[in-house]
Amino acid sequence: MAKRKLIIAQNLDHTYVNKVQEIIPDWEILAGKEESVWKDQLAEAEIIAGWKKAMEPSLQEENKLKWIQTWSAGVNSLPLDTLEKKEVLLTSANGVHAFPISETIFALMLSLTRKIHAYVRNQQAKTWHHADLKLEIHNKTIGILGIGAIGKETAKIAKAFGMKVLGLRHSGKEEEYVDRMYTPEQLNEMLPDCDFVVVTLPLTKETEKMFGREQFDLMKDTAIFINIGRGDIVVEEELIEALQQGSIAGAGLDVFEKEPLQESSPLWEMENVILTPHTAGSTEYYDQRVIEDIFIPNLKQYVKGEEPSNNKISYEKGY
Repeated sequence: MAKRKLIIAQNLDHTYVNKVQEIIPDWEILAGKEESVWKDQLAEAEIIAGWKKAMEPSLQEENKLKWIQTWSAGVNSLPLDTLEKKEVLLTSANGVHAFPISETIFALMLSLTRKIHAYVRNQQAKTWHHADLKLEIHNKTIGILGIGAIGKETAKIAKAFGMKVLGLRHSGKEEEYVDRMYTPEQLNEMLPDCDFVVVTLPLTKETEKMFGREQFDLMKDTAIFINIGRGDIVVEEELIEALQQGSIAGAGLDVFEKEPLQESSPLWEMENVILTPHTAGSTEYYDQRVIEDIFIPNLKQYVKGEEPSNNKISYEKGY
């Protein structure tokens, strides 16, 4: 009888592969990023951890796929309609990024507030200049769009700076460290009070292009905008206009409408912008957290005949 198969399309340390094998000793595990490792086995794989775009053609053929565990928090790049029709269970890596991304958020906020980005340029040019440094983070108001794992950790850290925390989530449900919660319909009501606006939302039909000229016009001209969610949540052209016209003071951006960011984009040369190449979630503990905190608990449920419940994606909601 053929062995049941698990594909892990990542280059994992063997210790993590061994931990997974202990739970499914009778299964065959194919681990590795290279397409040659798993390409010929896609039709036989019951579970795939770490979905790759190159795997999509296999969905048009007969296969044994029952469950996909993604290696990212966002799932908007997956063929969701096809997976839903085939009734494939889908779980994400949501929660893995809470520490590194919240650190990146504050790195961007602090750098823009305390002019670190300007001083780095001055250092390269051997220029001794004050750069009009004056802003502080302490006791300011931060608006966090998306109170998931990242938003919660960001709110927690904000309290260490004595900040007032406004949150936005679909349900409007209250959360620890958030002083006041808003729903997406109340976004425009929330923005005028914010000194910092941080986008941590997933990209869905509801969040696509939700932030544009109208929202930037409602922000303080001293406010700083941070986006570590998805580029398509923001109308990038209108963000650029807001920065050029001084509608907002600056922006820290890790995600963009098109990635890599085109060389022709004005964002590259703006002195009030800090760019990072979609790396906010990068961390030395990434694989460990996906395997130990998410995949293994889900796998233990799966082999018992239960539905994996950790980070289960709702096809209807898109997250």
